[in-house]
Amino acid sequence: MRVLIGGGSGFVGRELTRLLKSKGHEVTIISRQPGPGRITWADVESRGLPQCEGAVNLAGENIMNPLRWWNDSYKKDLFSSRVDTTKTLAQAIAASPSPPQSWVLITGVACYKPSLQNQYTEDSEWTPFDLLSRLVKEWEEAGRLPHSIAQSTRQVIIRPGAVLGRDGGAMKQMLTPFWLGLGGPLGSGRQPFPWIHVSDLAGIILHALETSSSPTSTQQEVFNGVAPALNTNYEFTKELGRILRRPTLLPCPRVPHGYLPGLRESSHPHTGSEGRTQEKLWSPPGYQFQYPGLTSALKEIVGS
Repeated sequence: MRVLIGGGSGFVGRELTRLLKSKGHEVTIISRQPGPGRITWADVESRGLPQCEGAVNLAGENIMNPLRWWNDSYKKDLFSSRVDTTKTLAQAIAASPSPPQSWVLITGVACYKPSLQNQYTEDSEWTPFDLLSRLVKEWEEAGRLPHSIAQSTRQVIIRPGAVLGRDGGAMKQMLTPFWLGLGGPLGSGRQPFPWIHVSDLAGIILHALETSSSPTSTQQEVFNGVAPALNTNYEFTKELGRILRRPTLLPCPRVPHGYLPGLRESSHPHTGSEGRTQEKLWSPPGYQFQYPGLTSALKEIVGS
């Protein structure tokens, strides 16, 4: 299978590329710079979609970029890097004489409104309530294919929680303070913390690509990319501290909205989502998680 990956050079993209190639699939990455096995976004806009059976978009400015101020310019980049690239791919798919069998878009659980009581599934109704939920709304709308194309190309949206792994994502910024003994729960720590190991997110994307068949509906299929375990921020903090053998005694105060890049009182996974998310099981055959629980995932990440 030939797979085209927008943003394939990033944290999740590298893991997905490794997995696809290990299964014998051919990968072409869309990035800002050309190179072996790569094309640019300008190439897609000018030449159209290359021949492929699957297309995936992972592109987007890092929401927790420590080198950027949380200002209007940064917020604009968060939207354009996701919405514009998604539009580019969706339009290229629609214009292709031989569109791919599957089109997979990775967004996020930030669409779900904070709640200590609600448990969100893919069928939960939601409306935008803040910046990041508006981003998810525009992002997913940008990926919607015309009805005529959706009859032959399966549309899949995966909304992951905090993506955990050794080489990037949430853990990259968490490990240093935890190693220094400065890690602690955010606020009360009671807020749910939806997460997924990067290997499982890549596995779910591969599963969507490999199980692609003629669409039963022209609507987008949505799946929450979160592990089966429903952990709180407190549980995550204590387990990471235990595995690292470091104290986690200092609670981190809540950060006022907009004070630091990406931090907010909402379902953003780095602050601890206050909306519980549950995955919809794939059927059949269902996807089997490599890391369904927090302990196994964290031990793999820190090499314990």
